[in-house]
Amino acid sequence: MIDFLNVTCTLLTIGFGLFGLLAPRYTANALDLEPTTSTMGLSEMRASVGGLFVVAGIAALWLDAPLAYAMIGFAFLGAALGRVLSLIFDKPPVVKVLAFGGIEAFLAAAFLAANL
Repeated sequence: MIDFLNVTCTLLTIGFGLFGLLAPRYTANALDLEPTTSTMGLSEMRASVGGLFVVAGIAALWLDAPLAYAMIGFAFLGAALGRVLSLIFDKPPVVKVLAFGGIEAFLAAAFLAANL
């Protein structure tokens, strides 16, 4: 069961990351981000929202070690923490933050519970 959970959550991680890596404009739009006069924002989407999660997921599948999967869980935990702080300080669109944050919190809990 743990193997199924790890693989499923890792494939979701890679899938979500592919959006940022291959479709940064779509991802930026979904996150209410707008490009400015520079394309640096698209570069950031490909890097931090895309490639980071794609490669982390592929590495976890390749290593197939509990700590590799747990590290992805810690990354999602950090993202979920950022969403909570945003709710407190930034007054973002609550439904969107709860949706994205809920996914991040679920993946964090699944990875960490299964692998620590």
